[in-house]
Amino acid sequence: MRVSYFAGLLLIASSASAADAPVAARQLAQDAIIVDTHIDAPSQLLDHWHDLGVASDEVEFDYPRARLGGLDVAFMSIYTSAEQDIAGTAWQTANTQIDAIEALVGRNPDKFALLRSPDDVERLRVGDKVLLAFGMENGAPIVDDLGNLAKFHARGVRYITLAHSGNNRISDSSYALEKKWNGLSPFGEQVVAEMNRLGIMVDVSHVSDDAILDVLRVTDVPVIASHSAMRHFTPGFERNISDELAKAVAAEGGVVQIPFGTAFIDPKAAADLQAEFRAQAEFRRANREAKAAGKPERSEDDFEKEWKASHPIPTTHIEAVLDQIDYAVKLIGVDHVGIGSDFDGVSGNLPVELRTVADYPNFVAGLQARGYKDDDIRKILGGNLLRVWRAVEAAARK
Repeated sequence: MRVSYFAGLLLIASSASAADAPVAARQLAQDAIIVDTHIDAPSQLLDHWHDLGVASDEVEFDYPRARLGGLDVAFMSIYTSAEQDIAGTAWQTANTQIDAIEALVGRNPDKFALLRSPDDVERLRVGDKVLLAFGMENGAPIVDDLGNLAKFHARGVRYITLAHSGNNRISDSSYALEKKWNGLSPFGEQVVAEMNRLGIMVDVSHVSDDAILDVLRVTDVPVIASHSAMRHFTPGFERNISDELAKAVAAEGGVVQIPFGTAFIDPKAAADLQAEFRAQAEFRRANREAKAAGKPERSEDDFEKEWKASHPIPTTHIEAVLDQIDYAVKLIGVDHVGIGSDFDGVSGNLPVELRTVADYPNFVAGLQARGYKDDDIRKILGGNLLRVWRAVEAAARK
């Protein structure tokens, strides 16, 4: 068990529920290697700089909470939007987010280290360091140049989510009302092959069902879904992964990382999110028509405020996440399930018992209460993801 030398400070910084988790759960959380494949700290840092080396109530990921929760490897989400893709700013935004995390590590070399390979985890985490790896959420920064993949790989990007909220040059999005490619584009197939060659994991979260099938047809190595819940609980919500596709991902050795966000694990919240994307598309169409006719446009902020006021987010509890894990394990096997929380990316809409990175012991306690053996919990916490990462890296070396 690894315990930080300022455990007292960590207890103050944590939520009461995490500090009250059973001793066995806290011990396992500290001893196991916890890998969370989706934390949105980088975009938060661009909005407002926080020194994440110290506790901050304004964020869900910081060093004191991470160490209290036992987090070892945090994939920093290098997120760019569909709008930034259209505006031509995705490349710069992605690089600036990487710059921000590098600056964070530079300011806190005793607390954080950049992780480029799964083989370096044990060496780098000595001294209670939290290891930061890069996952790119949306392939838009690649633009239309395969050479950019090597550049981002050199900067430490180790997985890429091919698309996000809109279709791009690579793939159709699960959120898009109209699909452009009916799966991957021809360029997208080249992107997947080049990611295999470089050793960048292919992430199928956010992309359409047909795109996932195309990825599995093209790839030579296992893939991940970095933060996708099971569609079984949210019928009709394409953003979550179907049983058939989850089994196909697992059959190729891949892993499905379950998120904590309410919009993914609660049926009403998922339905509202899907409806919001439809309403937003209609809102933007109306604004384009108004602009063309010389009429006033409505504010995006007003749309967001009105939507949130009329669609309150339901309260969820940890049982909803545990139910997701149970279902996935029974469907595809314990060797193919992990966690990708989406901390700092869902506006605080999380289960009551999973509010920050300090709360992984609550998750561990929930699994223990449901009869999971410690060895299997270790797989879910990070072992499965590290196995896939090693396989992708090894294939690239060959």
